[in-house]
Amino acid sequence: MEQREIKHVIEAALLAAGRPLSVERISELFGRRGAPDRSALKDALAELEADYDARGIELKEVASGYRIQVRSRMNDWLTPLWEERTPRYSRALLETLALIAYRQPITRGDIEDVRGVAVSTNIVRTLLERGWIRVVGHRDVPGQPAMFGTTKEFLDYFGLKKLEDLPPLSELKDLDELNPELGLPEMSPQSDLIDAFADSPTDVDESTEQDDAAGEVASADSNVVSIARPEPGL
Repeated sequence: MEQREIKHVIEAALLAAGRPLSVERISELFGRRGAPDRSALKDALAELEADYDARGIELKEVASGYRIQVRSRMNDWLTPLWEERTPRYSRALLETLALIAYRQPITRGDIEDVRGVAVSTNIVRTLLERGWIRVVGHRDVPGQPAMFGTTKEFLDYFGLKKLEDLPPLSELKDLDELNPELGLPEMSPQSDLIDAFADSPTDVDESTEQDDAAGEVASADSNVVSIARPEPGL
């Protein structure tokens, strides 16, 4: 099979799938006979990425594989196409997610020690239901509290291939600096994320947490979009 045809098959598959596809999954599409080797598939993916270099879409490798997606700079133009407004999450939820991402494995008690307030059950439930976190074990202490870590779905959603691709803490001064890095919704400054990771409580009071427990989701615009099927944003 010619390289050009291989590239066309991959392009069509990524558009049709609406989700990331691994090289192994792409290889299966060609059948057992005459399937391109891994090197040929990687070359075709590289060519496809170059084809999109100056366009409004891009080929992106994330934890689960490759996907074709709209470039983030196009979102303002495309927002009118999306009838449903996408969910927006509270600052308390984002701080909890950030702590899990940077300090995993971590228990709920650890998160509460850092933030200085109780973690709402709704926050943990929302993150679990979104598939962004999972229980990775239990700490060997009385009560055996669950330890949480992030998932491939978390990496995929934020366009990351691995945890090492998270913006270094040394380059962050506040949670709000995660917004352009990870496509999080804009929020007014309240606390210093670096201080939080240094075990200093954040400036969030109990009333804020109670509001979060009443409802974590409000409407906001999407920052992560799949060209085949719009991906819910934050």
